[in-house]
Amino acid sequence: MVKQSILGRISTLAKANINAMLDKAEDPQKMLDQMVRDYTNNIAEAEAAVAQTIGNLRMMEEDYREDEEAARSWGQKALAASQKADDFRSQGDAANADKFDNLAKVAIERQMDAERQMKTAEPTIASQREIVDRLKSGLDQMKVKRQQLVSKRDELTARARTADAQTKVADAVKSIDIMDPTSEISRYEEKVRREEARVRGQQELAASSLDSQFESLEDLGEQTEVEARLAALKSGGAPAALEAGSDELTLDYSGEQSGTKTGTGTQA
Repeated sequence: MVKQSILGRISTLAKANINAMLDKAEDPQKMLDQMVRDYTNNIAEAEAAVAQTIGNLRMMEEDYREDEEAARSWGQKALAASQKADDFRSQGDAANADKFDNLAKVAIERQMDAERQMKTAEPTIASQREIVDRLKSGLDQMKVKRQQLVSKRDELTARARTADAQTKVADAVKSIDIMDPTSEISRYEEKVRREEARVRGQQELAASSLDSQFESLEDLGEQTEVEARLAALKSGGAPAALEAGSDELTLDYSGEQSGTKTGTGTQA
């Protein structure tokens, strides 16, 4: 019963589905660590049980060999005693012949007893050998399964570390991302853009004010000219703009005045 129980546990553990257990685990890495520890302990227990079973088998095999040797030895003794009895009987010594025949019978009985023990032990030994083979096979499967667990744990640990490193790098990059509107660089860039816009506004406003000033100066010059011409008219002089045609006007007026006077004189 104990051997069957051990065999059942080894078989169950060897057939365990790692992926199914991982799917049910909240933390696969911790689950794998625990599974590796459990498998290591189970393998140690299984090895001890298998070693004990193998030890028992070897003891039975030794007993079988001893019985086999005993049967062969008693058979030889029975043959020797029988031959001795025949020798005494051929010599006419019936008493010694009967004595050695009796010894031969005892040896034969011992031989038969050893053979019975051998025959009884044979199925048990065969069964134990089968159990030992199955236990060894299950133990080997457990060791392979444990190695798979270790490899899976190492792979998962490496992937977890890589993911953690990638997360840290992503966080570091995000913290200096100039496109991030919440970053200090983005806020500083926005401040500079506002300052540049303010300066452009001032420049535009200044340019507009300068144009207005020039327009005012042109209006003032025209008004000044009007005032000057008005003052010239009031003083009886020709405006500066009319001075270019003053000689012609003077000549016209002189001819007209001379003709008038001449005509008057003629008439007189």
